[in-house]
Amino acid sequence: MLKEELNAVHDAFACRDVRELNPLQMAYVGDTVHDLYVRSMLVTRGMTVGKMHKQAVRMVSAGAQAKMLSAIEPELTEKEADVARRGRNSQAKHAAPKHADPADYAHATALEALWGYLYLSGETQRLDELMKKALSRTEEIWQKQSSR
Repeated sequence: MLKEELNAVHDAFACRDVRELNPLQMAYVGDTVHDLYVRSMLVTRGMTVGKMHKQAVRMVSAGAQAKMLSAIEPELTEKEADVARRGRNSQAKHAAPKHADPADYAHATALEALWGYLYLSGETQRLDELMKKALSRTEEIWQKQSSR
């Protein structure tokens, strides 16, 4: 039932030609999509809210997102790789946060643009597939960080 409701909400906001959007607009939506997937995954693990929050912060960092992009980049279609490239090369009106490496920040923006593109274009099966691969392939990183 929830999946049907989410699809109905998604359909109401789907864009006609998402590729015409600015990559930063796609990344704006993709940031929230990424956060939702991470938090949804963590809530299934029976952790306390405090532990979930700490783990989520690690998993949505620019460095973590850059690693996630690297983990799935070889499997991207030409169109998806183009969206990610546009996201990586986009210039935000603000600098990368002080705690983030500028290269990681650019790659994180690329990943978020990709998530936003897939979500807004209605390619939710592909989004789900790539998100699960990115999360599972970088799971070892999260485990090491959480044991610190």
